[in-house]
Amino acid sequence: MAASAPLTEMQVRNAKRKDKAYKLYDGGGLYLHVLPTGSRIWRLKFRQFDGKENLLTFGPYPEITLQDAREKRLEARRLMLQGIDPAKYRDDAKRLTAERLRNTFEKIAREWYANKVPTWSDRTAKNMIVRLEADIFPSIGSRPITELKHREIIDTLRKIEERGATEIAKRLKAVCSQIFSYAIQCGLAERNLVADMRDVLKSRRASHFAAIDADELPTFLASLERNEARMFEPTRIAMRLMLLVFVRTSELIETPWSEIDLDKGEWIIPWQRMKRGKLTVNPDTTNHHVCLSRQAFTLLRELHAITGGSKYLFPNQRDPKKPISNNTLLVVLERMGYKGRMTGHGFRALAMSTIKERLGYRHEVVDRQLAHAPRDKVASAYDRAQFLAERRKMMQDWADYIDAQSRHAVVTGGRSTSA
Repeated sequence: MAASAPLTEMQVRNAKRKDKAYKLYDGGGLYLHVLPTGSRIWRLKFRQFDGKENLLTFGPYPEITLQDAREKRLEARRLMLQGIDPAKYRDDAKRLTAERLRNTFEKIAREWYANKVPTWSDRTAKNMIVRLEADIFPSIGSRPITELKHREIIDTLRKIEERGATEIAKRLKAVCSQIFSYAIQCGLAERNLVADMRDVLKSRRASHFAAIDADELPTFLASLERNEARMFEPTRIAMRLMLLVFVRTSELIETPWSEIDLDKGEWIIPWQRMKRGKLTVNPDTTNHHVCLSRQAFTLLRELHAITGGSKYLFPNQRDPKKPISNNTLLVVLERMGYKGRMTGHGFRALAMSTIKERLGYRHEVVDRQLAHAPRDKVASAYDRAQFLAERRKMMQDWADYIDAQSRHAVVTGGRSTSA
């Protein structure tokens, strides 16, 4: 039996509906299925590799033209020559498309979030999801992650930046990068778009906190000793402790007595209270050993006799259930005449520079005492343990140095002299 001639465009266009469905064959298994409803559907009949007959549907005419249908037939033949079942290939393609559309940025972000939550504090976890839901999901959450463009992410981050939340924009940029990395590891994306965005957000010039230098220390100590700011005793002790232990202001004033072991002379700040422990992403879970000198320990015992019945070392006078305000020490420094010249953070800068330059300690040792994290997070806990003995000695040397400067201030009448 001779093969039927290929269809013409006119035959296809003029195919009318009948009471029963019928087929117009183009050859190679391709035919136009004309239904009683008038619909005209392109289909391809072929045999699978096991010999069973199967059917592919290409779509309706005229949306799928005769030429389109022939190209799809050719694609099916090419797949079969490669040993690929075109029906399975079609089903796999549909499944992948459906998965791609389901794998939105928000869906993957929430999976990433669920995996990370066990490693975060409650506060970090809450802040993270609130920020994502407020700033990221409304803009790009519904978009399939593989279809996102650089411009969409940049516009989302700049919208945050434009309202003045530059630090939040920077942090969320890092979060989005981690979400893309997670998607890549799960086989749901192939490229981390955010990793390329190094300069899309505005850079801020680094600012330095005001701090006196080592040569000004005797004058400062003399003023502190004379109590020119008319401080209450707990506040005076707070200022002395800032000098001796140079923790962050919030870490000092928010300290509960439960962290201080007066019997052992130890002060260990739980990681949840440390700056790096409060990070939204990958918080540092290392507790911080303050390393008390004899002088610092003596001050704590004096303070305990005054405020030991309260929860905090430095209870708020109006509400003893709360610690004193961050501004308390700034007000004292202003009264001492150091406004714009010294800050709470300035005690840390003073200690860092003086201990290295005048006492000769290595940067790494002072850095750990300041609770700065080493770049290698894996080595973080190890390094801190290794430096603990050296840090204890350093803190005692620092306290002795301050005492020597205080005596020098008495001899010179509190005038600053060159070291």
